[in-house]
Amino acid sequence: MKDLVLRGLSVTLGGRTVLHDVDLAVHAGEMLALCGPNGAGKSTLLRALAGLTPNSPQADPRRAAYLEQGARCSWGLTVGEVAALGRIPHRDTARQPVDRALDLCGIAGLRDRRVDRISGGQARRAMLARIYATEPDMLLLDEPTADLDPAASHEIMALLRDTARQGRAVVIVLHALDLALRYADRVAVLREGRLVGATAAADALPMAAAALGLPYGIDPTPRLLPP
Repeated sequence: MKDLVLRGLSVTLGGRTVLHDVDLAVHAGEMLALCGPNGAGKSTLLRALAGLTPNSPQADPRRAAYLEQGARCSWGLTVGEVAALGRIPHRDTARQPVDRALDLCGIAGLRDRRVDRISGGQARRAMLARIYATEPDMLLLDEPTADLDPAASHEIMALLRDTARQGRAVVIVLHALDLALRYADRVAVLREGRLVGATAAADALPMAAAALGLPYGIDPTPRLLPP
């Protein structure tokens, strides 16, 4: 895929400007994390990348797949049927992409289970499998680790990182800054609808801490470590 570049993007919703003059490039082969406080415009920027806001460039749903925050399936579909919804943009019923998506997301064994009768974390994986079944060039995910336990969160983040390394673009909204710094290639920080900056994840902590209004430093408190 070609790089997706936004220049001077402003988005007004309900008479309020949510994004102000955002310049941002998304590159193939990288995972970009969008971070910042609540109400900073992260989800709106992700929707803009998906072509779902006024003034944003239109996106081909076969090439750019979007998973909104808190996405749920309220119908009594099986996990396999939910994943197969990812083939709708292609207008086919190809089985191999669906099988591969279920395997990647670790839920092949749940294929025949109803999605409304499994755990929230498992249902989240089913929605992610729908995105993978599309086989897009760009994955746009809003809080993809929501509802997942810590081990599963690391597992999904590692999957997304590996997906980017295979040449796709992965853009995620994350409140879990520790996950963003560990797994993303770049971190873009927003505050009050403006892009504060975008830099390598290894260099992003001071900028992110300032936007969140928090100090940063070495904390010797025992904590869970990634697997």
